Amino acid sequence: MLHSILFYVFAAIMFGAALGVVFSRNPIHAVMFLVFTFFNAAVLWLLAEAEFLAIVLVLVYVGAVMVLFLFVVMMLEVDIEAAKRGFTRYAPLGIGLALVMAIELINVIWLRGRIDAETTGFVPNPEGYSNTEALGAVLYTEHVYAFEIAAVILLLAIIAAITLTMRRRPGLKVQDISKQVAVRAKDRIRVVSMDAEKKQ
Repeated sequence: MLHSILFYVFAAIMFGAALGVVFSRNPIHAVMFLVFTFFNAAVLWLLAEAEFLAIVLVLVYVGAVMVLFLFVVMMLEVDIEAAKRGFTRYAPLGIGLALVMAIELINVIWLRGRIDAETTGFVPNPEGYSNTEALGAVLYTEHVYAFEIAAVILLLAIIAAITLTMRRRPGLKVQDISKQVAVRAKDRIRVVSMDAEKKQ
């Protein structure tokens, strides 16, 4: 009973935070609402006894990705008025996609309820169960090819990003570490001997 109450409480808080992401006019506030949404999602993972997924969600998304998004949003000058004009243009498409996603979620929940009709409430894992071990066993046995393909795609993305940043562009200022290390004081500083001037 307590487990169900906690689940619905944190799910409601996460739903409210997600609405704050969508309807917030300030981009900084939207990012902070999204961080709060991820924290509540991590709590739901903990309630489902998936500690590894909860920790990864907090460390990767909240600790790395969302902090990066926050810095980017703070450094960029976001044109709010232009975003509002684009919102009205693409509103019908967004509403249609939202309805399709809602129908899919309802179908998944309904089918899951039909399949698990005999199971009521939360069933705790047996003693000694490790969700990290179970996740690793599934990844490296049943889905090993998909896992390796995803790793190769991420590696290609990293190489492409490095290649784009290292290409030569006119007017780009870069550091030459070897020249900075080999510099000498007499090449940069010149002592000039000047006669003292008397005050008039």
